[in-house]
Amino acid sequence: MATFIILSRISPEAFSDPFEFKKIAERVASKIKSECPGVVWKESYATTGRFDVVDIVESDDPKEIAKAAMIIRSYGHSTTETLTGTPWKEFLELL
Repeated sequence: MATFIILSRISPEAFSDPFEFKKIAERVASKIKSECPGVVWKESYATTGRFDVVDIVESDDPKEIAKAAMIIRSYGHSTTETLTGTPWKEFLELL
């Protein structure tokens, strides 16, 4: 399976009360689980930098990753950037 990193920035208009975000996150996760069965969620991190959330996922089908990113955008009221990830040791072997 290939590894992908999805970087998300949540819109300031997504919610008015921070506690509402938990419901949004649950809805996004549920939607991805039901509509993107080939996506395996490895880790998710909240960050305090340029992006609000960093998700590390795996899939054999890049189209499912694109669909998951679109779900995050629409249901999560976010902008996303998706990157492919190569394990460091594999990367060094390529050189």
